[in-house]
Amino acid sequence: MQSAEQPAARSTIIDAAARLLTDRGVDAVTTRRVSAEAGVQPPTLYRLFGDKDGLLDAVAEHVMETFVATKAAEASAATANDVDPVDDLRAGWEMQIEFGLSNPVLFSLVNAPGRGAPSPAALAGLDILRERVHRVATAGRLRVSEQRAVGLIRSAGAGVVFTLLTTSPEDRDPDLASSMIDTVMREILTDAPPRGGDSSTATTIAFRAIAPNLPALSDAERQLLVDWLDRSIDGA
Repeated sequence: MQSAEQPAARSTIIDAAARLLTDRGVDAVTTRRVSAEAGVQPPTLYRLFGDKDGLLDAVAEHVMETFVATKAAEASAATANDVDPVDDLRAGWEMQIEFGLSNPVLFSLVNAPGRGAPSPAALAGLDILRERVHRVATAGRLRVSEQRAVGLIRSAGAGVVFTLLTTSPEDRDPDLASSMIDTVMREILTDAPPRGGDSSTATTIAFRAIAPNLPALSDAERQLLVDWLDRSIDGA
């Protein structure tokens, strides 16, 4: 059974480990240093986190949760204030890039291929991206499927951050992130250089975005309609 002191001890340890990680790097996050910084005995750390990897996962999740909460608030404000969905999508991109560059160790931990179970906070962040893309779709501005747009944005964002983090500061291209999002936007938006079928495709994608919520149809009818629209979009 969890004691009343455990949540406070857990929070204190995570804060101490996060400071060490940010200030001195992952190698500084040792059991002895974290325990001393947090003012607890090493057995407490092992009991709460199991090992160093468990502690690092907890730190990454804590920082990501804070960041995602900020993203969620920004996205909600953009919706409430009727901010242009394309501008909101770009703002979300800029936040993500800034976070990755400001938290290189944590970004690498959360995005490591062999990390195991996906980070709940990262999954929540992905939901926010999907909602931003959905707003663009319902506005009739998307010319690829929502799924493809999300995949392109995620891939481009991760690639930019990893490229910049693995390039020495003096050799970094300061315009790389903005050039990449411009490229992605040209690929996914209807106001890019014209391509055949842009108008009808954008209309189909916008209809697909609202189809699951059409009240006059049954669940089976809505699913059938969504299937038809997905086939139409995939064949465009």
